[in-house]
Amino acid sequence: MRPKALLALLLSAVLLATGCGTGSGSAKDEKGPVRLLVFGAPEELAAYRTLIEAYEKARPGTDVQLIEASDRKDLLARLATSVAGGAPPDLFLMNYRFYGQFAAKNVIEALDGRIAASAVIDPADYYPVAMDAFKWGGKQLCLPQNVSSLAVYYNRTLFATYGVPEPKAGWTWNDMVGTAIAMTRDSRGVVVKGTESEGAAVRPVVHGVGVEPSIIRLAPLVWSNGAEIVDNPDRPTRLTLDTPAAREALKNLVDLRQAYGVVPTDEEVEAEDDESRFANGRLAMLLSSRRSTTTFRSITDFEWNVAPLPVYQKQVGVLHSDAYCMTRGAKRKDAAWRFLEFAISEEGQRIIAATGRTVPSHIAVSQSPAFLGPSQPPRSAKVFLDAIPTVRALPTVSTWPEIEDVTYGILENAVHRGDRLDDVIRDLDQQTRPLFARGEHG
Repeated sequence: MRPKALLALLLSAVLLATGCGTGSGSAKDEKGPVRLLVFGAPEELAAYRTLIEAYEKARPGTDVQLIEASDRKDLLARLATSVAGGAPPDLFLMNYRFYGQFAAKNVIEALDGRIAASAVIDPADYYPVAMDAFKWGGKQLCLPQNVSSLAVYYNRTLFATYGVPEPKAGWTWNDMVGTAIAMTRDSRGVVVKGTESEGAAVRPVVHGVGVEPSIIRLAPLVWSNGAEIVDNPDRPTRLTLDTPAAREALKNLVDLRQAYGVVPTDEEVEAEDDESRFANGRLAMLLSSRRSTTTFRSITDFEWNVAPLPVYQKQVGVLHSDAYCMTRGAKRKDAAWRFLEFAISEEGQRIIAATGRTVPSHIAVSQSPAFLGPSQPPRSAKVFLDAIPTVRALPTVSTWPEIEDVTYGILENAVHRGDRLDDVIRDLDQQTRPLFARGEHG
């Protein structure tokens, strides 16, 4: 069993064993700081520290403690064990794809009453697709700070060096493949065609594109081709990657490595992940969400920008959204709410937007110079806003983290090992059906 799948089972066991975290906290806020649990790269954590500093400066006497998890796995484990121990953080920041396991166990405090009483928060000020992603059982459990989608980051300097046209709106999947082939170069700057198994003379020093072999990267391609990834987006029971259109999108993803050799090998990815490879100038394009921007703003060796995802039949994106959630066992709920209210308000979102971390969920902030200002890259930040009307959320089911983990292993083998497509689709279906059956829905 893969480590992440084992972790998901342990989390479920911990939450069940502890009565699902149903403690409501004391009637009166306890003394001490509001504790906020997050994870992220150093640049992301710095953004949250900036937000906290601004809050404490604007409201003397307040105290917010940032609890820094090393990665998502660590955050999930810390949250589960702290709930089990009766001392959860007051707030945590989590992607909608992962919060369902906690929502299903009643760990999260519903915020509808506080929102209704707030003089600061008006749900109409926020993008509905992000707000809706954090509704469970008809209740607003968490409030989103961002509404990102996938974009294609690209190295403008490399494109100019090789004389290849930059990506542009409306480009197709085949356009992207052709561009990736043209940008895959050896140490002499010569195009490297094909994979090593097809007799390529040398390994590329620059690969054309990087894309994670995951369901969250595959989903928008399947949707763009007119297909679905599950049988029922609201109450899914199985993956539907066996349809002709879904199968085509999956095959084309696999072919990036197996047919064209434009993505790094698994050994190369193990040695240097795609984000680092891009930042080091050895990857021409990368499919990633807004969160990469904070890291890439430290790049000084070349100029970069973003372009929309390539299109099959229609433009479709996949939602990436994180939200602040309050635990039902929080000891300082009123104080936690005041910080949460600030964090997602227009004031708070302008602060975090200036760091580059987010596509603000607050509509007015997203359309302001705080986000669109040209002083820092990417110069085409509007690409993220243009994608919002097209983004779709992945299914909200409590077992989705396990489904992602299982599908990642299968898709990774398909891309890097070249497993037969029929076997890949069969394994994806057989190994995820029990997880869908066990899942709870919002």
